[in-house]
Amino acid sequence: MKLVFPGIADLIHISPLIALFLCSLIPITIKIFRGNKEQPAVATLIQGLIGIAISLALLLVFGGTGQTAFADNLIFDGLTYWSGFIALSAAALSLFLMYENPSTTGDQFSELTFLTLNSALGMLILTSATDLLIIFIGLELMSLSLYLMIGMSHEEKLSKEAAFKYFILGSFASAIFLYGTAFIFGTAKTTNILAIMEQSPDLMETHKLYLFGIVLIMLGYCFKVSLAPFHAWTPDVYQGAPTPISAYMATAIKCVSFTSFLRVVLTGSVISSVHLFDILQWIAVITMLVGNTAAIIQGNLKRMLAYSSIAHSGYILIGVIAAGVSQEPSFASTGVLYYLLSYSLMTLGAFAMVALMERSENEIVNIDDLAGFSKRHPILALCFTIFLLSLAGIPPTVGFFGKFYVFSSAIAEGLIWLTVWGVINSVISVYYYLRPIVVMYMKDGDSVVATHSLHATKGTIVATAILIIILGLTSGALFELVQNTL
Repeated sequence: MKLVFPGIADLIHISPLIALFLCSLIPITIKIFRGNKEQPAVATLIQGLIGIAISLALLLVFGGTGQTAFADNLIFDGLTYWSGFIALSAAALSLFLMYENPSTTGDQFSELTFLTLNSALGMLILTSATDLLIIFIGLELMSLSLYLMIGMSHEEKLSKEAAFKYFILGSFASAIFLYGTAFIFGTAKTTNILAIMEQSPDLMETHKLYLFGIVLIMLGYCFKVSLAPFHAWTPDVYQGAPTPISAYMATAIKCVSFTSFLRVVLTGSVISSVHLFDILQWIAVITMLVGNTAAIIQGNLKRMLAYSSIAHSGYILIGVIAAGVSQEPSFASTGVLYYLLSYSLMTLGAFAMVALMERSENEIVNIDDLAGFSKRHPILALCFTIFLLSLAGIPPTVGFFGKFYVFSSAIAEGLIWLTVWGVINSVISVYYYLRPIVVMYMKDGDSVVATHSLHATKGTIVATAILIIILGLTSGALFELVQNTL
């Protein structure tokens, strides 16, 4: 094996990652020098946001160029740029929510900020990696940080159960991913995706162990993005985790995991195996059906959003499959990125609404608790309505155009029956998305928000609602902008 030493160009390309890690050390270093005494939470928040801002600025300058680094093991193309942008933005908005949420603010906010930035670092590694072993490192750095973040909640029962479940099942999924990597290395003699892409069509026909390895890797991804039947952890973990962390998991993790999944699918493995192609289609259909039908019967608002997240994974998988079978995957890949952006906005806003109503770390917010909300808080009720209508795919919200582009890419590749299932499930989802709206506007009640300071949370809700409308009205320009960078 030839040793490759990093050069200046390599370090420049990974400068967003280096900056994020160095900035993550600031809050805990200050806490150490203060004799393990927590500094004011607003100072910690500002330090975390500055770290994310610096990383975003460097990503803006050096990302999206298509350059590779460290012997082609990292790539900084359009997929890296846009998914990194979404993940870092979600991290910043989640920090705002953590700052004000009773489950996350307090004596360990410095540690929580450190872990948030390091989980985002793992996400940037994951989304830029073109080597399966580096993908595994990114997955583990992201996941280990999140296990700790969930377990650190001030809530004493559900959060500990959620952290334990997520750790056990996540470790199992990581082991499956690593096992698949071993099979791929044994047959392809490399773990680099760019090199595998050249061999994949032949290997799929001549080496059954290579196909087995690809299947195991995809099973690992299925867990991370909550695809049925590997979704069972999602509602329990989302409910038990602090709401800001649930929002972070539902958006940033899903975004970077799907981006990495897309890179593997673009190797040509899907189109080279008819059986694998059919299995992925049925996984998409089952995921949509399970997520939407289970969401209908939920009374807990966080669990409803968790099952909604599962259903949206099925929609996104349609775009991933379309990109995997396309000779020109640019349109389908852009559709996936656009959907991830739109989904992240409306999901973050929806979870922020839940956080707004949590008066203590043990608060459980049910849909019926929204009764009378529109009369007491008309602007916030309007924002929540926008989130739910966008999740349902009602025009002119950004959620409608996200589904439109994904379904259009599937139709362009002849996946008509898969698109029909997507449309049917979109219709089913309208029922449970309209239910909170009906409760807010048509039922009398004493719905209240938490009494502590919630300016950052309210600002997040209003900002995301405005962006959903603006990006929906300018969807064509945004889609073209994303596509031009791929």
